[in-house]
Amino acid sequence: MTGDDETGKPPSRNRVPKRLLLGPGPSEVDPEVTRALSMPALGHLDPVLLDIMQELADMLRGVFNTRNKLTIALSGTGTSGMEAALANVIEPGDPVLVGVMGYFGDRMCQIVERQGGKLTRIDTEWGTALDPQKMREAILRVQPRVVCLVHAETSTGVVQEIEEISRAAHEAGALLVVDAVTSLGGQPLKVDEWGIDVCYSGSQKCLGAPSGLSPFTMSDRALDKVRNRKTPVSSFYLDAGLLEKYWDERQYHHTISAPLIYSLHTSLSLLHEEGLEKRWERHNLNHRAFRAGIEAMGLSFLPPEEVSLWPLNAVVLPAGWDELAIRSALLNSHGIEIGGGLGPFKGKLLRVGLMGYGSQQAFVLQLLASLESVLNAQGGGISQGAALPAAMRVYEG
Repeated sequence: MTGDDETGKPPSRNRVPKRLLLGPGPSEVDPEVTRALSMPALGHLDPVLLDIMQELADMLRGVFNTRNKLTIALSGTGTSGMEAALANVIEPGDPVLVGVMGYFGDRMCQIVERQGGKLTRIDTEWGTALDPQKMREAILRVQPRVVCLVHAETSTGVVQEIEEISRAAHEAGALLVVDAVTSLGGQPLKVDEWGIDVCYSGSQKCLGAPSGLSPFTMSDRALDKVRNRKTPVSSFYLDAGLLEKYWDERQYHHTISAPLIYSLHTSLSLLHEEGLEKRWERHNLNHRAFRAGIEAMGLSFLPPEEVSLWPLNAVVLPAGWDELAIRSALLNSHGIEIGGGLGPFKGKLLRVGLMGYGSQQAFVLQLLASLESVLNAQGGGISQGAALPAAMRVYEG
């Protein structure tokens, strides 16, 4: 019993509180998904596990709205998806154009330069979407080999229109890489219809699984680019050609986590039972109810509604309010985790994730009531008692 406390359990078990995860990610996990993590571990080449992986890939095709053969889950978080996408399609000296509307567009730029790409970045003000016409003009001027966009900018709560920019990219002969870490499963995303060549996401957002896997899909057009590279892919671990052989030909590549595969498989099964479009509608409804409650308090969102993400809600704090104190009070007194601002919005923004299992009416109402209590306690001067009735009016239709 050495090292145990008086309960007979390892101390670490007693240090883990139950939180309501309503931040930018990770999101709440369905209890059924949590139970899947406790199933017996299998070897990474066990035929049963490989069969489960193929079922998972089929379900991911449905969520991505694609027929791409290479549709898998990378071992790693959403950043591994970003790195895999760029490492595979960029060779040193390739001209690459990146549309930047926040923190994760800037991260794309950093990885492009690490891959030796010749970077051109098109920036827009944080909190706004990229202008498709300006992007078209830049693409036709630069003639890039690769165009990169963030569909769901987690740092600002902005969703980006894809189709017009995709057409321009293909006219220039470029591949289109899209970050859908916070939109996959929570907001319309149509890989084939929109002409996206490489798209990636994260398991811990709208899919509602634990972090550790990155859903990833690559078109045949992009895969041909990988196969015909003049230089090897810079990362062995993220080489799409090698990963394809593991998932499709069952050749050893790395030791994938069986429990994480079980959990993502279970979360995707629940998504398909619900229906993809119904899940989109659920995220939209809870976003609208939350927005109504926030605006009834007298607060505002950073992006206008027409470019607002549904799974990630960016709430602007008036000058003088203490973002860290607000989030700390929510966490310590109410057990609710939300996120703060990044970059130019550090200390000025609350980022609320209503994703996957966490996107439900009970959680929206709980958060609004708790947030109203915290703001009032800090002398915020908000409209009291208005948030819940405003949200309920949305739910009652």
